[in-house]
Amino acid sequence: MKPRAKILIIAGSDSSGGAGIQADIKTVSALGGYAMTAVTAITAQNTTGVKSIVAIPPKEIANQIMFTANDIKPDAIKIGMLHSVEVIKQVISCLKKIKTKHIILDPVMVAKGGAKLINNKAIQFLEKQMIKHAYLITPNIPEAEVLSNMKINTPEDMIYAGSILINKGATNVLIKGGHLKGSFVRDVLINKKEIKVFKNKKINSKNTHGTGCTVSSAITTYLACGKTINKACELGIKYVNQAIGSKINYGKGHGPINHLTSVSINKEFK
Repeated sequence: MKPRAKILIIAGSDSSGGAGIQADIKTVSALGGYAMTAVTAITAQNTTGVKSIVAIPPKEIANQIMFTANDIKPDAIKIGMLHSVEVIKQVISCLKKIKTKHIILDPVMVAKGGAKLINNKAIQFLEKQMIKHAYLITPNIPEAEVLSNMKINTPEDMIYAGSILINKGATNVLIKGGHLKGSFVRDVLINKKEIKVFKNKKINSKNTHGTGCTVSSAITTYLACGKTINKACELGIKYVNQAIGSKINYGKGHGPINHLTSVSINKEFK
């Protein structure tokens, strides 16, 4: 199969393979894209938590981005973990040079096990300077609470928080509703023209490590392949739900989802 789109991923590494740049590569590849990467940090982690984080120097992150993009121009860019103000500044500078329409920002702040992945100054800078460069931002509820400076307890709160982020310069906001209690998950897409709620039955599983990284990468891939923002979000959410529902059970903590749920093996390789 020939890849349908080229995706540049700017994110941190997850040694356990469930989240971060490893999840991004698996997602893009499983959905028929060609994945390129710029690693922002190296983490030693597994399903029980994060042991250590080593930051890549901002200039080396920029070198990865530009040297890659100057050779193979990306159709879309997915951005994950940006751990400092200097890293964010370098990434913004690179984005201005590459000029790709579809830039998807997943504002990663805390790992599934609770480890903080970005400092407070970087969060403030991301809020003021970064989100306006993105075509879509995909915060979960805790991240949306930080960026909007409000508590989110209901789907109506999600809509209001999304409108705050639109007023701060975001073009499209998808707030992921998995943290709210209930038998259904409501993910809310907001822009200046419409509000779209994606309602799906909640799948009870402790194996949800990397869902945020995965849905943003899936949406990025669908956008790069020509889907509308609404359709890309719908298909990305569906892909993640299927990956959770596949119920692989690796590790002792928050296990990974099955990124290969969309892949069927050719008969000759079985």
